[in-house]
Amino acid sequence: MGFLCILSCLALFTAVHGCGKPAITPVVTGYARIVNGEEAVPGSWPWQVSLQDRTGWHFCGASLISENWVVTAAHCGVAASDKVVLGEHDRGSSAEQIQSLAISKVFTHPQWDSNTITNDIALIKLATPAVLGNTVNPVCLGGSQYQEGGRLCVTSGWGKTRYNAFLTPNKLQQTALPLLNNEQCASDYWGDYIADVMICAGAAGSSSCMGDSGGPLVCQENGSWTLVGIVSWGSSTCSTSYPGVYARVSKLRNWVDEILAAN
Repeated sequence: MGFLCILSCLALFTAVHGCGKPAITPVVTGYARIVNGEEAVPGSWPWQVSLQDRTGWHFCGASLISENWVVTAAHCGVAASDKVVLGEHDRGSSAEQIQSLAISKVFTHPQWDSNTITNDIALIKLATPAVLGNTVNPVCLGGSQYQEGGRLCVTSGWGKTRYNAFLTPNKLQQTALPLLNNEQCASDYWGDYIADVMICAGAAGSSSCMGDSGGPLVCQENGSWTLVGIVSWGSSTCSTSYPGVYARVSKLRNWVDEILAAN
């Protein structure tokens, strides 16, 4: 009876909420370090993942895209011995009902290039499915193009709040960032480093930083949050005057769909 209830409740939760619809509403200043960011409402980004090594050290972010799959940056170098931690807000608290899941397999984009940082995406298949609920739920995957300069989106993570900080924050941080079109990003900031598989956001007083890598850049579309970018690279000092650069999910979606279908 209990098992049937779990299955029916899970199906009901997914049907009611769907991807990209947090049960706990996010509150983002300026929208309705991360550097110069703010603490997120606990549980309001239910797809946020902390990637941790076997010692429990957080080294990258990621996003839950289904009960069996997580997406992150290729440069995070995820190993099969690492853990996918879901439902976490305060990494310094032992009171949270987190899910620490083992990794079955890691798929890195075959055209990932560490020199040009292009195709910076990897997929993680979980050894056991995530249990979906109020604080664990997938984000929608971006399939359309996002080129609107100035459009506000949100990134989140446990990255450093200043580039020379010794420690990363315990509590999940968030910040709203405007998107830049690639022409502006290249001409004003990063030149030939910008490729069509990248998307830029920021240069407006806040920034992703070390430890945010692999985490989400999400935009709200028709009431649902969609994964538009994956934290990839940026200023070595996490300068808030330069945009961060993210892997552009819409350009990498075909590869994602192929891996999911074949595995």
